[in-house]
Amino acid sequence: MRHERANRWLIAAGLGSALAALLHLGCIAFGAPWYRFFGAGERMAQLAIAGSPYPTVVTLLIAGVLAIWALYALSGAGAIRRLPLLRSALCAITAVYLLRGVVALPFVAQLPERSPAFWYWSSAICFVLAALHLIGLRQVWAHLSASRRVR
Repeated sequence: MRHERANRWLIAAGLGSALAALLHLGCIAFGAPWYRFFGAGERMAQLAIAGSPYPTVVTLLIAGVLAIWALYALSGAGAIRRLPLLRSALCAITAVYLLRGVVALPFVAQLPERSPAFWYWSSAICFVLAALHLIGLRQVWAHLSASRRVR
């Protein structure tokens, strides 16, 4: 069931996840330069150059998860049909983005393969996506609860 008005916060969150998924697909399409630019590390770039399936498989998995997260955010926003376990999924997605945005920063020095700039930028992006999800989820929480009971 669609909301009367789609929640703009969750739409923004969904678009952010969709963009992240597309950028990951760009890494597959454009190879080593994109892996390097987006901070995947020299090892991933070299594996891509060597034709290893590893970077493609890992990147496809990440892109797939991000695409699913985008769909869940759009569903929570009321822009598309209600997906199963919507409330639980949105809570989990919000938590993962928040954890990734906050928890990764202390490990910057311990993970030297990726540049500190990668960790700071990706953490900031994840934190913003977590905030968008959290604000939107809070606004639609009652509706999601009511929608669960009405069947």
